[in-house]
Amino acid sequence: MKRLFCFAAFAAALMGHTYTAQAAGVEFGVGQTGDSTMTYRLGMQFDWDKSWWQSDVGRLTGYWSGAYTYWEGDETSSNHSLSFSPVFVYEFAGQNVKPYIEAGIGVALFENTEIESNKLGSAFQFEDRVGFGLRFNGGHEVGIRATHYSNAGISSDNDGVESYALHYTMPL
Repeated sequence: MKRLFCFAAFAAALMGHTYTAQAAGVEFGVGQTGDSTMTYRLGMQFDWDKSWWQSDVGRLTGYWSGAYTYWEGDETSSNHSLSFSPVFVYEFAGQNVKPYIEAGIGVALFENTEIESNKLGSAFQFEDRVGFGLRFNGGHEVGIRATHYSNAGISSDNDGVESYALHYTMPL
């Protein structure tokens, strides 16, 4: 557990130092796994401050995401994870509200290798996500996201786990 918090402090310091000139936000999320385990996520987002394929329809952009997730277990003890991911976002054009879709692949580190009946096989996991939502003027954002964790066959146990969550991001 101490290693997780040391890693989190180091990652937060690194991200804050490197990306201070870019827009940032704090993310709050609540979700549930397929086994009905509740998940609670607290994260930071740092916009890339770049866009590609900008047109009247929208633009491609993205952000760095670093987060802590608490997994509330029923059958086994609770779990904790830290994750870091680059996320691509296609933001549709709009005046006050901009719909978006997002996808990203990153990494996560779990405290325990089991969540409910899922055997993760290792503390190291890959984090895959897809989602959609709305961005409002002023930087606020609400959305829905599906996130899958798996060790990609690094370990013989590789049940993986998904979280389906609602999230809100507020600008800093």
